[in-house]
Amino acid sequence: MTTLSAATTAAELLAGYRPGSSSLFASPRGTLLAEGTYFAVPPSGRPDGQADLARRVEAVLGVAEAAGHEVRTVVGAVPFAPGAAAQLVVPQRLRRGGPPTAQSIVDFPVTVAGVRPVPSPDRYAAAVAEAVRQIRAGAYTKVVLARSLRVDAPGFDPAPVVRALAAREPGGYTFGVDLGAGRTLLGASPELLVSRRGRTVTANPLAGSAARSADPVEDHRRAAALLRSAKDRHEHAVVSEAVAEALRPYCTELTVPAEPSLVGTATMWHLSTLVTGTVADPAVSALTLATALHPTPAVCGTPTAAARAAIAELEPFDRGLYTGLVGWVDATGDGEWAVTIRCATADPGGLDLFAGAGVVADSEPAAELAETTAKLGTMLAALGLDRQERSDVA
Repeated sequence: MTTLSAATTAAELLAGYRPGSSSLFASPRGTLLAEGTYFAVPPSGRPDGQADLARRVEAVLGVAEAAGHEVRTVVGAVPFAPGAAAQLVVPQRLRRGGPPTAQSIVDFPVTVAGVRPVPSPDRYAAAVAEAVRQIRAGAYTKVVLARSLRVDAPGFDPAPVVRALAAREPGGYTFGVDLGAGRTLLGASPELLVSRRGRTVTANPLAGSAARSADPVEDHRRAAALLRSAKDRHEHAVVSEAVAEALRPYCTELTVPAEPSLVGTATMWHLSTLVTGTVADPAVSALTLATALHPTPAVCGTPTAAARAAIAELEPFDRGLYTGLVGWVDATGDGEWAVTIRCATADPGGLDLFAGAGVVADSEPAAELAETTAKLGTMLAALGLDRQERSDVA
């Protein structure tokens, strides 16, 4: 059953979110609470499984329709690696409501037994230095290198963290996706990969970042410096141009602003470009567009194949769903897909947090380490960890 109600609030749906039996996706467009699993999208079994993902989703939605199931929407997440299995389902029940609103945060206890960086800060800085060396040698022009924090928290409950993220970042894309076996993907991404509503297509690539400051004067200075930064503007232009190039074959018209703007979250400033267009063929779904865009240079690098190889060499962990996509698509082709950043994967023993930074020829290892530390602040704040505990990650 699908309930469409303008009167249903995000707060009601967030209160009804139950990790292990439901998934939630909230955005400025509205909130979805998907309960139970009617049908899971089967894996492809191919090394390039994302190439036919939209077709497999369409087939599953067709099965649901033929069986008389009222829900005509697939919800879930797609991983970074093209051959890894997606976590996408047609839910038993789907409830929709309004977008989240900013609310005061109620403290909740999270018992943390330990925090361990993977790799260590020194090893991450060394990986950035090696990437810079490879870039200057001509191996590739940009790579996004990530690091992780393992937070040991036995009995961790993702639900209050998801609610806190929605309250802190109501203008972003908050998610809690059931992965089975007691695991949950949760986070609050600032970046819309792509959405489709009717014939209207929207993408909002972010690249080029600076940590925010609690001092308003310093915060303004950092924002202005980011907007002037030649390095960050170049990094952003590579991403926005790649997004526009990937969307053009699907659109009759496409508008790409000539200059980036600033977008702020609670912890970061980002350079942003809002790309809008009109899809030429209404049969092209939001998921088709998303898989055509994925991965953008903002989460992988460029050229894509060389950047992927560098990530495999320099990152000491499997990204899994981090830097993939999370969201939904319905049988009409409408949908929203956010880039899976500012996120964590939780299990009964705790959770793994992720953050990355774009490395180019003039990157400085200490600066990229500081950027990832600031990005980790989104999840650390939602966990209620104080500044002293946050300082241990850098």
